[in-house]
Amino acid sequence: MCSLEKIIKKCQKGDRQAGEQLYKMFSPKMYAVCIQYSNSREEAEDNLQDGFIKVLESISQYTGKGSFEGWMKRIFINTALEKFRKNKSVQIVDEVPDMVDEDVDDEIDIPSNVLFDFVSQLPEKYRLVFNMYVVEGLQHKDIARELGISEGTSKSNLARAKEILKRKIKAYLSDE
Repeated sequence: MCSLEKIIKKCQKGDRQAGEQLYKMFSPKMYAVCIQYSNSREEAEDNLQDGFIKVLESISQYTGKGSFEGWMKRIFINTALEKFRKNKSVQIVDEVPDMVDEDVDDEIDIPSNVLFDFVSQLPEKYRLVFNMYVVEGLQHKDIARELGISEGTSKSNLARAKEILKRKIKAYLSDE
């Protein structure tokens, strides 16, 4: 098996087999990224395909500085965000959830697949801001710029996402 560096160089020269190797190496990780930023598995699969097309089209721009996987991941996130920006006029969320007074204990043991399901059930705007802030570690000003919203809206959407998640966790724990 070729090293990643060799595969990248072959992809930069237009080698289709190297592109397939790259896809096989990174598609599981990039699919996980796509799932975080998509409304459905079908949309995630579309974003995965679109993202790989963009990676292969722009791979000549990768200079070898920094993590290749990080460079790729940014392309996949941007692909999902572009789709969001195109469709955002349809995706309006005006609902303000009831606030939960009780804090959720930080030492709760909930299976990660349950938490992932809770996050994936968030309204799209809340889920995007939550993932960008919590998972990607972006600041509200960067989230606002990426999504075309104000910083205040970003902060508000994050707070609302957290409140919804707190309610879901509380309900889950009371059922246990």
